[in-house]
Amino acid sequence: QVQLVESGGGSVQAGGSLRLSCAASGYVYRTYCMAWFRQAPGKEREGVAAIASDGIPSYADSVKGRFTISRDNAGMILKLEMNSLKPEDTAMYYCAAALTSGGRCPFGYKQPLAGMNYWGKGTLVTISS
Repeated sequence: QVQLVESGGGSVQAGGSLRLSCAASGYVYRTYCMAWFRQAPGKEREGVAAIASDGIPSYADSVKGRFTISRDNAGMILKLEMNSLKPEDTAMYYCAAALTSGGRCPFGYKQPLAGMNYWGKGTLVTISS
């Protein structure tokens, strides 16, 4: 059974940092494009960052230079290092996986929601001003 389990969310002040992790199990991790999405209250879910199995990342303009996505194919762990956090980063953050050719992310961080095969349940990030 495929599972994605996020951890690391919490509440910090603006300018602070958080590190999110996503533990994957039950499938061949390296054949999947992995991504982080977020959904703020009253807003649509949006892509934040994605990373192909070869380690090539892609970031939304709103987080570029502040967030770093990484993956450990051996340990099947996806991470999101978030620095210089802003109140507008407040959201539920979701880890997701898409089975793609060679584990590539053809749409970068704009992976279609419907194209993601598996989702975690999310971890809440709250940034206060």
